Amino acid sequence: MSTEQTDVTIVGAGAAGIGVGVALSMLDLDVRILERKEIGASFRQWPDEMRFITPSFPSNGFGLTDLNAVTPDSSPAFTLDREHPSGDEYADYLEAIAEFYELPVETGVTVTGIRPRADSPAATPAAADGGTVTAESGENGFVIETTAGPQSTEHVVWAAGHFGSPRTNVVDGAEHCQHTCTVDSWQEHVESSPTNEFLVIGGYESGIDAAVGLHEAGASVQVLDRGWPWAGRHPDPSEVLSPYTLERLDAIAESDRLSVHGGAVVESVSRTECFRVDVRPADGDTPEFVDSKTVPDSYTVPTRPLLATGFEPNFGPAESLFSVDDGTVELTDRDESTETPGLFLAGPDVVHNGVMFCFIYKFRARFPVIAEEIGDRLGVDTDALDVYREQNMFLDDLSCCEPDMCDC
Repeated sequence: MSTEQTDVTIVGAGAAGIGVGVALSMLDLDVRILERKEIGASFRQWPDEMRFITPSFPSNGFGLTDLNAVTPDSSPAFTLDREHPSGDEYADYLEAIAEFYELPVETGVTVTGIRPRADSPAATPAAADGGTVTAESGENGFVIETTAGPQSTEHVVWAAGHFGSPRTNVVDGAEHCQHTCTVDSWQEHVESSPTNEFLVIGGYESGIDAAVGLHEAGASVQVLDRGWPWAGRHPDPSEVLSPYTLERLDAIAESDRLSVHGGAVVESVSRTECFRVDVRPADGDTPEFVDSKTVPDSYTVPTRPLLATGFEPNFGPAESLFSVDDGTVELTDRDESTETPGLFLAGPDVVHNGVMFCFIYKFRARFPVIAEEIGDRLGVDTDALDVYREQNMFLDDLSCCEPDMCDC
């Protein structure tokens, strides 16, 4: 059998996949979006109590696009009547966007392989149906193997995100812990536990969110972090806790059911009757903005320690097509893989000049950059993307990616 041919195939139908799909849909291109589960699936896996830390507000009419919007002319605040949407609510917003723009999303399709056609043999066995994919040596584009059969495309945009690849192998004995992304509800987590004492490893956004959720469910919580993320300030919001998280933390800061410990490097977790978390003091001097406290050698907790240790970049079958240096994906200034021409990255794993584009309001500004680059290569008119410039959602000058502290 021969493959279906498209100009662009997007892998993933989350915020990045739907967002870049809309930008590409504005051009005269044949686009396909492949999603192994459902639109916004990662958001639907959030704990029930988790909310967006970036606020939504319907300010689009004044040239200030809602921070959580993935298109210039939409607003989750307007669609959902929520300032801090839940994961399920935001997935509903993404579904509405896909429907409004009539995006060609194919759900329930898993990508099992991606290879440049130039690297493909003349005839390669395809999916379980026994067909073959033919490709001439030196031909541009990619062959994508999927559970729905082989597909052929000129360009690929990897937008699968990283929620499915939690960082768990961080300390000896990590198998005794549970990553926060596997918790469906903090209320249910407390109710199903034999005691109400918990310990969270990691004090950034997900760690404090877990601590607040557990506290609100009536539990006692300890938080350990090698630094003091709740005490520092930085001009880049990706480097510190958000105001929303700090406000929630401040509301329970004086509670006798919460304690946060900075400068505590977790070295191992072991289990006998309880769980023992061995720590050491962080190297270097304690920052001036925090109170110096002695870190004990260990903590004991009757429930499995919770890992709020973030996520790893996960490119699945495309892993060999990206170059990763010390955890950072190496990209051109057009978000194209330095290893594989024609393969682009959209989403929270994008980094430029040391600045992480991990918030939606950051990485969405790269959607039209990718769309323009692909459109130019295929010789189509890209003027329709001007709407992104008008709404300040077209960041193609990476020299500006050096945040400055506010005046006050």
